[in-house]
Amino acid sequence: MKFRPCIDIHNGKVKQIIGGSLSDTKDQAETNFASELDAAYYARMYCQDGLKGGHIILLNAKDSSYYDADRQQALSALEAYPGGMQIGGGITAENAGGYLEAGASHVIVTSYVFQNGLFQKENLEKLKAAVGKEHIVLDLSCRKRDGEYYIVTDRWQTFTKVKLDKERLDLLAGECDEFLIHGVDVEGKASGVEEELVRLLADWGGTDMTYAGGIGSKEDLEYFRRISDGRLDFTIGSALDLFGGTIPYRWVAGGMAE
Repeated sequence: MKFRPCIDIHNGKVKQIIGGSLSDTKDQAETNFASELDAAYYARMYCQDGLKGGHIILLNAKDSSYYDADRQQALSALEAYPGGMQIGGGITAENAGGYLEAGASHVIVTSYVFQNGLFQKENLEKLKAAVGKEHIVLDLSCRKRDGEYYIVTDRWQTFTKVKLDKERLDLLAGECDEFLIHGVDVEGKASGVEEELVRLLADWGGTDMTYAGGIGSKEDLEYFRRISDGRLDFTIGSALDLFGGTIPYRWVAGGMAE
């Protein structure tokens, strides 16, 4: 169980938002924290602290007037920590290689692979041909509907028809290097983890996975460790003191030793 740091970029700034509030309409989101520091600052910090495998996410749509600003922030972070971070947001087979050349260790994809509400095998094959599955992270972030988890796309706004269950995890595990999975309904709320989702992922345990969503205190993190049996990596965003929260970044980055 390892801590994976994050840099979320929205409207050209490093931010922490409530995931379910993100909307392409007027580039809106309910913001928990907006930093005056740039993405490269956080990337250099993670590099100095030896934290690998974190993710940079561009939260604006590709047709947003802010997307270029997001991208410039992301590229500066990759330059500051070459080979140390993954990147997601608007990734396709056509642009994925450029991000690896810019310093990303992996590209993170959802919408490109789950277009129009369905799993698009052809697009995943194109991406694998472009960069190799060893550089692909599938983002299977999900929300609950009618008692079951469904993968969501378009910055978590659109439900697909693809259920996230053990059968789907089995099918996708051989197509990528690892999974990133946000429990979107609790993302950014620091209200506790999505317990049912964490148990599902930990019980399956078929590849490297990073869980994000709802860890708001040291007690939440200990509970996450217990119910996941330490099998999942984790991300903490707005609950970190780096981003206005109360969980000490230095404690988490240092391995959570008291």
